[in-house]
Amino acid sequence: MARKKILFIELQQETNSFSPLQTTIADFGNLILLYSEEIEPVARRTRYQLRGFYDAYDRYGKSDIEVVPVFSAWATSGGPLTLETWTHFLDVIENALRQHPDAAGLYLSLHGAMAVEGGITDAEGELLAWLRQRIGPEIPIGVSLDLHANLTRRMADNATFVLAYHTNPHRDHVRLGFRAAKLLFDTVHGRVKPVMAWRKLPLLKGGGYNIDFLAPMRGIFRRMAQMERQPGVLAVATLMVHIWLDDPELGWSVVVTTDNDRALAERLADELADINWAVRHHRHPEPDTPETALARLRRHRWRTRTGTAVFCDASDAVAAGAPGENTHLLKTLSEQAPDLITYIPIRDESAVNELYELAPGTTWKGTLGGRLEKRFNSPLPFEGIVVSHHQISQSGPILKETGRVVVLRRAGTHVIVTERANPVFRPEFFTQLGLNLWRADAVVVKNIFPFRYFFLPYNRLTLNVMTPGVTLIDVFGIGYERIPRPIFPLDDVRDWR
Repeated sequence: MARKKILFIELQQETNSFSPLQTTIADFGNLILLYSEEIEPVARRTRYQLRGFYDAYDRYGKSDIEVVPVFSAWATSGGPLTLETWTHFLDVIENALRQHPDAAGLYLSLHGAMAVEGGITDAEGELLAWLRQRIGPEIPIGVSLDLHANLTRRMADNATFVLAYHTNPHRDHVRLGFRAAKLLFDTVHGRVKPVMAWRKLPLLKGGGYNIDFLAPMRGIFRRMAQMERQPGVLAVATLMVHIWLDDPELGWSVVVTTDNDRALAERLADELADINWAVRHHRHPEPDTPETALARLRRHRWRTRTGTAVFCDASDAVAAGAPGENTHLLKTLSEQAPDLITYIPIRDESAVNELYELAPGTTWKGTLGGRLEKRFNSPLPFEGIVVSHHQISQSGPILKETGRVVVLRRAGTHVIVTERANPVFRPEFFTQLGLNLWRADAVVVKNIFPFRYFFLPYNRLTLNVMTPGVTLIDVFGIGYERIPRPIFPLDDVRDWR
């Protein structure tokens, strides 16, 4: 059998339309930015989509598939990409298409909620339409997306199939890449003929609402798994949207892909839309203020004898595009809980520049945070002792992202001052700095979902804290300008159709 040439492109960034910071090529370089032959050795060591892609190639593609890696680029969530950054990626793709006019298929590993400065709020749809113009209607384009993607008409019209995570917190990156690659291999060889049906729901529900193993989504994901076991069904996805993307097509989506069975795809898409719509009234977990969270921690402090409490700084979630410099939690914990051992990250490049000039043991007095996003924050006066410096760009992706780090201490309050923002997905953020999680009464994280999985060995009490910030989870307080109306819960919508 003739070998079929597959090009793959990985471009992952989740845009927060309300962030004051644009995303540049340097932001991708701070996380993952690899080209061509650089990609495979790194991808095979990770736990992300391209690891799964290569696993599928090893099992199903070595004899009849030729893989052409174009680039792998990941940036932390933030503001829209600069036009220069966007143009750079398009130029690299165009060059690859010119070099490989005989490509039989493309795999795109995308987030699905990316925007570009200048009003491009559907960057993935723009990219897919742009690709279709260049390769024509026959070449299969397989797409994998984050579960929080905003599936648009241009994305659905120009993709051959769309797959997405089935977990939140996300833990099936490798499985997703494997499934997408296997389906694309089968498609280019004519073993299957994907047919997609998708539905858009006028629905905005985010925050702690959509964890896959908790109500109300648990039953929906079980039904999705049942659907995928039906003969003729290739893939099923529910896309619960990134609520901080100000896009004219914002809203939940469902998509069903079958093997050349349009009627089955349409029927299951309707059913999946119905069961998602049916749980729209399920209440969000009630968040705490910094003060009520601290009071709850004191009431339940006995739990931290065998671990720690985790404060989720939901309104400054770096993993959802916030700058990571919110001062509200730091102010409360440092001023009202000096007797507790707390670890609190905050982004402040200016303070890091000052602190790096001081030896450990030196007392520093200045301000922290509140420099980038001034609608919700102001710099917080702080005095503390320099504990340690860390230049850790060489120590792995968790801390490469963060740049220089300085640990400050005042009584029990330990402030981790970082040059760049970090979502603090994993305990290693603290342990690689020499901070003992077994001794901490509380730690602060800057993400809404992944910590719930990665901090399980240590976490004895989760406290979801809402303050003024860029990632406010209350959709009534988000300053949308472009989203479609009516949409639930902002409007009284009785039916998704």
